[in-house]
Amino acid sequence: MRVITRMSFLLDDSNVMVQTRGLCEAIANDAHFQALSQKMSDFMNDDEARLQYQNVNQLGEELHHKQYSGIELTSREIRDFEEARDALLANGTARGYLEAQRELETLQRSVTKYVSLTLQLGHAPSAEDIANASSGCCGGGCGGGGSCSTESDSGGSCGTGGCGC
Repeated sequence: MRVITRMSFLLDDSNVMVQTRGLCEAIANDAHFQALSQKMSDFMNDDEARLQYQNVNQLGEELHHKQYSGIELTSREIRDFEEARDALLANGTARGYLEAQRELETLQRSVTKYVSLTLQLGHAPSAEDIANASSGCCGGGCGGGGSCSTESDSGGSCGTGGCGC
């Protein structure tokens, strides 16, 4: 006889873990996911695209730091950043990477939302549950419950709503 513990659903042979592995296999075997993964890999193997990406990020961080410090940005600094960003987006490999990254993050948020709602509700969420969670307090748009004060892509955090989430 198997002794059931509070964490038995985390055992490798539990139905939850078998189904989780099945979901992971379905994602990994999906043709669209594989295409996105290839775009990510292409970017990682393209030194020029990675250097452009790092340059744009560094310039962006420098400008953000200056603004945060109360230093006014010059039109030249803004123009240099915009030109670097435009050049990055003109690079097909870099653009593919950014698009793939955005889609994979969206997939991750969606899966997290479904799992989080299942744990909250005690059943698999319906389309209505998902819609309600995406539009208000205690469901938030971040996929983890709570409401978002700002989009998570820009550094906001979930659970900061005034409803006690």
